[in-house]
Amino acid sequence: MTYVRITGAPIQNFGRNPLEMRDTDHYEQEYVEAFVEKWDELIDWDARAESEGGFFIQVLQAAGKQRILDVSTGTGFHSVQLIRAGFDVTSVDGSANMLIKAFDNAKRRNLILNTIQADWRWLNKAIQGKYDAIVCLGNSFTHLFDEMDRRRVLAEFYAALRYDGLLILDQRNYDAMLDVGYDCAHKFYYCGDRVVAEPEHVDPALARFRYVFPDGLEFHLNMFPLRKNYVRKLITEAGFPRVRTYGDFQEQYGEHDPDFFIHVAAKDAANANGSGSGE
Repeated sequence: MTYVRITGAPIQNFGRNPLEMRDTDHYEQEYVEAFVEKWDELIDWDARAESEGGFFIQVLQAAGKQRILDVSTGTGFHSVQLIRAGFDVTSVDGSANMLIKAFDNAKRRNLILNTIQADWRWLNKAIQGKYDAIVCLGNSFTHLFDEMDRRRVLAEFYAALRYDGLLILDQRNYDAMLDVGYDCAHKFYYCGDRVVAEPEHVDPALARFRYVFPDGLEFHLNMFPLRKNYVRKLITEAGFPRVRTYGDFQEQYGEHDPDFFIHVAAKDAANANGSGSGE
Protein backbone atom coordinates (compact mmCIF):
# COMPACT_ATOMS: atom_id res chain seq x y z
CA MET A 1 0.00 0.00 0.00
CA THR A 2 1.12 3.59 -0.65
CA TYR A 3 0.78 5.88 2.34
CA VAL A 4 1.91 9.23 3.62
CA ARG A 5 2.55 8.77 7.32
CA ILE A 6 2.28 11.56 9.88
CA THR A 7 2.63 10.73 13.55
CA GLY A 8 -0.68 11.08 15.38
CA ALA A 9 -2.65 12.04 12.26
CA PRO A 10 -4.71 10.25 9.57
CA ILE A 11 -2.86 9.08 6.46
CA GLN A 12 -3.61 9.27 2.77
CA ASN A 13 -4.33 5.92 1.19
CA PHE A 14 -4.20 5.55 -2.58
CA GLY A 15 -4.12 1.76 -2.67
CA ARG A 16 -1.42 -0.46 -4.09
CA ASN A 17 -1.15 1.53 -7.34
CA PRO A 18 -1.95 5.24 -6.84
CA LEU A 19 -2.25 5.76 -10.60
CA GLU A 20 -5.28 3.48 -10.63
CA MET A 21 -7.15 5.61 -8.08
CA ARG A 22 -9.54 7.48 -10.39
CA ASP A 23 -12.65 7.80 -8.27
CA THR A 24 -14.72 10.91 -7.54
CA ASP A 25 -15.56 9.71 -4.03
CA HIS A 26 -11.92 9.38 -3.02
CA TYR A 27 -11.42 13.14 -2.49
CA GLU A 28 -12.63 13.00 1.11
CA GLN A 29 -9.85 10.54 1.95
CA GLU A 30 -7.29 12.74 0.24
CA TYR A 31 -8.05 15.82 2.33
CA VAL A 32 -6.95 14.28 5.61
CA GLU A 33 -6.65 16.57 8.62
CA ALA A 34 -2.87 16.80 8.42
CA PHE A 35 -3.01 17.91 4.77
CA VAL A 36 -5.77 20.44 5.43
CA GLU A 37 -3.72 21.93 8.28
CA LYS A 38 -0.91 22.58 5.78
CA TRP A 39 -3.09 23.86 2.93
CA ASP A 40 -2.82 27.56 3.76
CA GLU A 41 0.95 27.35 3.43
CA LEU A 42 0.31 26.48 -0.21
CA ILE A 43 -2.20 29.27 -0.79
CA ASP A 44 -0.64 32.15 1.20
CA TRP A 45 -3.79 34.25 1.72
CA ASP A 46 -2.13 37.67 1.51
CA ALA A 47 -0.21 36.87 -1.66
CA ARG A 48 -3.26 35.30 -3.27
CA ALA A 49 -5.46 38.30 -2.47
CA GLU A 50 -2.88 40.57 -4.08
CA SER A 51 -2.53 38.38 -7.17
CA GLU A 52 -6.30 38.13 -7.76
CA GLY A 53 -6.71 41.89 -7.45
CA GLY A 54 -10.37 41.59 -6.48
CA PHE A 55 -11.28 39.90 -9.77
CA PHE A 56 -14.14 37.77 -8.44
CA ILE A 57 -15.52 40.58 -6.29
CA GLN A 58 -15.54 42.90 -9.30
CA VAL A 59 -17.27 40.37 -11.56
CA LEU A 60 -19.99 39.72 -8.97
CA GLN A 61 -20.49 43.39 -8.17
CA ALA A 62 -20.66 44.33 -11.85
CA ALA A 63 -23.38 41.71 -12.34
CA GLY A 64 -25.33 43.00 -9.33
CA LYS A 65 -25.08 39.73 -7.37
CA GLN A 66 -25.46 39.56 -3.60
CA ARG A 67 -26.38 36.07 -2.36
CA ILE A 68 -23.39 33.84 -3.13
CA LEU A 69 -22.92 30.08 -2.79
CA ASP A 70 -19.25 29.17 -2.44
CA VAL A 71 -19.43 25.47 -3.28
CA SER A 72 -15.70 24.76 -2.92
CA THR A 73 -14.93 26.59 0.30
CA GLY A 74 -11.69 24.80 1.08
CA THR A 75 -10.00 26.60 3.97
CA GLY A 76 -12.25 29.61 3.44
CA PHE A 77 -10.18 32.10 1.47
CA HIS A 78 -12.83 33.16 -1.04
CA SER A 79 -15.72 32.99 1.43
CA VAL A 80 -13.85 35.38 3.71
CA GLN A 81 -12.92 37.73 0.86
CA LEU A 82 -16.53 37.85 -0.35
CA ILE A 83 -18.00 38.42 3.12
CA ARG A 84 -15.54 41.26 3.70
CA ALA A 85 -16.70 42.78 0.40
CA GLY A 86 -20.31 42.79 1.64
CA PHE A 87 -21.74 39.67 0.02
CA ASP A 88 -24.12 37.25 1.73
CA VAL A 89 -22.17 33.99 1.52
CA THR A 90 -23.02 30.36 2.20
CA SER A 91 -19.94 28.12 2.33
CA VAL A 92 -20.18 24.53 1.08
CA ASP A 93 -17.58 21.79 0.91
CA GLY A 94 -17.66 18.01 0.73
CA SER A 95 -14.79 17.73 3.21
CA ALA A 96 -15.62 18.12 6.88
CA ASN A 97 -11.94 18.79 7.59
CA MET A 98 -11.92 21.69 5.15
CA LEU A 99 -15.08 23.23 6.62
CA ILE A 100 -13.70 23.02 10.17
CA LYS A 101 -10.51 24.76 9.04
CA ALA A 102 -12.48 27.38 7.09
CA PHE A 103 -14.69 28.15 10.08
CA ASP A 104 -11.64 28.55 12.32
CA ASN A 105 -9.89 30.76 9.74
CA ALA A 106 -12.93 33.02 9.54
CA LYS A 107 -13.40 33.12 13.31
CA ARG A 108 -9.81 34.31 13.74
CA ARG A 109 -10.75 37.17 11.43
CA ASN A 110 -13.87 37.97 13.49
CA LEU A 111 -16.24 36.46 10.93
CA ILE A 112 -18.72 33.60 11.24
CA LEU A 113 -19.19 31.35 8.20
CA ASN A 114 -22.54 29.79 7.35
CA THR A 115 -21.23 26.33 6.44
CA ILE A 116 -22.85 23.27 4.87
CA GLN A 117 -21.17 19.93 4.20
CA ALA A 118 -22.58 18.61 0.93
CA ASP A 119 -21.74 16.47 -2.06
CA TRP A 120 -22.31 18.58 -5.18
CA ARG A 121 -24.14 15.72 -6.86
CA TRP A 122 -26.97 16.19 -4.36
CA LEU A 123 -26.38 19.88 -3.67
CA ASN A 124 -30.00 21.02 -3.76
CA LYS A 125 -30.96 18.58 -1.02
CA ALA A 126 -28.59 20.38 1.34
CA ILE A 127 -29.26 24.04 0.59
CA GLN A 128 -32.31 26.27 0.81
CA GLY A 129 -33.55 28.78 -1.73
CA LYS A 130 -31.90 30.14 -4.85
CA TYR A 131 -28.64 32.02 -5.15
CA ASP A 132 -27.54 34.97 -7.25
CA ALA A 133 -24.20 33.34 -8.01
CA ILE A 134 -22.19 30.18 -7.45
CA VAL A 135 -18.40 30.21 -7.26
CA CYS A 136 -16.56 26.91 -7.74
CA LEU A 137 -12.89 27.79 -7.40
CA GLY A 138 -9.52 26.29 -6.55
CA ASN A 139 -9.51 23.72 -9.38
CA SER A 140 -12.20 21.84 -7.45
CA PHE A 141 -14.29 20.71 -10.43
CA THR A 142 -11.33 18.52 -11.43
CA HIS A 143 -12.14 16.10 -8.58
CA LEU A 144 -15.02 14.72 -10.67
CA PHE A 145 -13.68 11.74 -12.61
CA ASP A 146 -16.92 10.61 -14.27
CA GLU A 147 -18.57 12.64 -17.04
CA MET A 148 -22.05 11.88 -15.74
CA ASP A 149 -20.98 13.27 -12.36
CA ARG A 150 -19.80 16.46 -14.06
CA ARG A 151 -23.06 16.84 -15.94
CA ARG A 152 -25.09 16.12 -12.82
CA VAL A 153 -23.12 18.65 -10.78
CA LEU A 154 -23.57 21.38 -13.39
CA ALA A 155 -27.29 20.60 -13.45
CA GLU A 156 -27.33 20.97 -9.65
CA PHE A 157 -25.51 24.31 -9.95
CA TYR A 158 -27.97 25.48 -12.60
CA ALA A 159 -30.95 24.52 -10.42
CA ALA A 160 -29.50 26.31 -7.38
CA LEU A 161 -29.26 29.63 -9.24
CA ARG A 162 -31.90 32.28 -9.74
CA TYR A 163 -33.18 32.80 -13.28
CA ASP A 164 -30.43 35.35 -13.93
CA GLY A 165 -27.79 33.63 -11.80
CA LEU A 166 -24.08 33.54 -12.49
CA LEU A 167 -21.65 30.61 -12.33
CA ILE A 168 -17.91 31.19 -11.89
CA LEU A 169 -15.85 28.02 -12.23
CA ASP A 170 -12.09 27.69 -12.59
CA GLN A 171 -9.62 24.99 -13.58
CA ARG A 172 -5.95 24.46 -14.12
CA ASN A 173 -4.64 24.81 -17.65
CA TYR A 174 -4.50 21.09 -18.27
CA ASP A 175 -4.32 21.71 -22.03
CA ALA A 176 -0.81 23.05 -21.61
CA MET A 177 0.08 20.28 -19.19
CA LEU A 178 -1.06 17.58 -21.62
CA ASP A 179 0.19 19.19 -24.84
CA VAL A 180 3.51 20.81 -23.95
CA GLY A 181 4.33 19.76 -20.39
CA TYR A 182 4.17 21.39 -16.99
CA ASP A 183 5.71 24.83 -16.47
CA CYS A 184 3.86 26.74 -13.77
CA ALA A 185 5.23 29.60 -11.69
CA HIS A 186 2.23 29.68 -9.30
CA LYS A 187 1.92 33.44 -9.60
CA PHE A 188 -1.81 33.66 -8.97
CA TYR A 189 -3.42 30.76 -7.13
CA TYR A 190 -0.91 28.77 -5.12
CA CYS A 191 1.34 31.51 -3.88
CA GLY A 192 3.20 29.78 -1.06
CA ASP A 193 6.78 30.17 -2.27
CA ARG A 194 8.21 27.47 0.01
CA VAL A 195 5.87 24.67 -1.08
CA VAL A 196 6.59 22.35 -4.00
CA ALA A 197 3.36 21.65 -5.93
CA GLU A 198 3.83 19.79 -9.18
CA PRO A 199 2.43 16.86 -11.16
CA GLU A 200 4.31 13.60 -10.85
CA HIS A 201 2.11 11.86 -13.43
CA VAL A 202 -0.18 13.17 -16.19
CA ASP A 203 -2.18 11.20 -18.74
CA PRO A 204 -5.48 12.04 -20.50
CA ALA A 205 -7.50 10.72 -17.53
CA LEU A 206 -5.32 11.51 -14.50
CA ALA A 207 -3.20 14.33 -13.11
CA ARG A 208 -1.52 13.21 -9.91
CA PHE A 209 -0.04 16.15 -8.00
CA ARG A 210 2.60 16.03 -5.29
CA TYR A 211 2.78 18.64 -2.52
CA VAL A 212 5.94 18.89 -0.44
CA PHE A 213 6.03 21.33 2.48
CA PRO A 214 9.06 22.99 4.11
CA ASP A 215 9.01 20.52 7.01
CA GLY A 216 9.28 17.63 4.55
CA LEU A 217 5.70 16.39 4.81
CA GLU A 218 4.40 15.16 1.44
CA PHE A 219 0.85 14.69 0.20
CA HIS A 220 -0.87 13.89 -3.10
CA LEU A 221 -4.08 14.65 -4.96
CA ASN A 222 -5.45 12.64 -7.89
CA MET A 223 -7.47 14.78 -10.31
CA PHE A 224 -8.96 14.59 -13.78
CA PRO A 225 -7.14 16.81 -16.33
CA LEU A 226 -10.08 18.73 -17.80
CA ARG A 227 -9.49 20.46 -21.12
CA LYS A 228 -10.75 24.02 -21.38
CA ASN A 229 -13.08 23.67 -24.34
CA TYR A 230 -14.52 20.45 -22.94
CA VAL A 231 -15.50 22.28 -19.74
CA ARG A 232 -16.98 25.15 -21.75
CA LYS A 233 -19.04 22.64 -23.73
CA LEU A 234 -20.33 20.97 -20.56
CA ILE A 235 -21.33 24.34 -19.07
CA THR A 236 -23.17 25.33 -22.25
CA GLU A 237 -24.94 21.98 -22.48
CA ALA A 238 -26.04 22.38 -18.85
CA GLY A 239 -28.14 25.35 -19.99
CA PHE A 240 -25.84 28.37 -19.72
CA PRO A 241 -26.13 30.17 -23.08
CA ARG A 242 -22.75 31.92 -23.11
CA VAL A 243 -19.43 31.33 -21.38
CA ARG A 244 -16.68 33.88 -20.94
CA THR A 245 -13.27 32.36 -20.31
CA TYR A 246 -10.37 34.26 -18.80
CA GLY A 247 -6.74 33.17 -18.58
CA ASP A 248 -5.19 34.20 -15.26
CA PHE A 249 -7.85 36.94 -14.95
CA GLN A 250 -7.16 38.35 -18.43
CA GLU A 251 -9.57 38.31 -21.39
CA GLN A 252 -6.76 37.92 -23.93
CA TYR A 253 -4.17 35.19 -23.52
CA GLY A 254 -2.15 32.55 -25.32
CA GLU A 255 -3.73 29.13 -24.97
CA HIS A 256 -0.74 27.58 -23.19
CA ASP A 257 0.30 30.64 -21.16
CA PRO A 258 -2.14 30.84 -18.22
CA ASP A 259 -1.83 28.72 -15.12
CA PHE A 260 -5.62 28.80 -14.69
CA PHE A 261 -8.75 29.35 -16.75
CA ILE A 262 -11.78 31.04 -15.19
CA HIS A 263 -15.18 30.41 -16.79
CA VAL A 264 -17.98 32.93 -16.17
CA ALA A 265 -21.44 31.80 -17.31
CA ALA A 266 -24.87 33.40 -16.88
CA LYS A 267 -28.20 31.57 -17.00
CA ASP A 268 -29.75 34.59 -18.70
CA ALA A 269 -28.24 35.23 -22.16
CA ALA A 270 -28.87 38.95 -21.74
CA ASN A 271 -26.34 38.96 -18.88
CA ALA A 272 -23.67 36.99 -20.76
CA ASN A 273 -21.97 39.96 -22.34
CA GLY A 274 -19.68 38.53 -24.97
CA SER A 275 -16.97 36.02 -24.23
CA GLY A 276 -13.33 35.95 -23.38
CA SER A 277 -10.58 34.44 -25.46
CA GLY A 278 -11.21 30.94 -26.67
CA GLU A 279 -14.96 30.94 -27.40
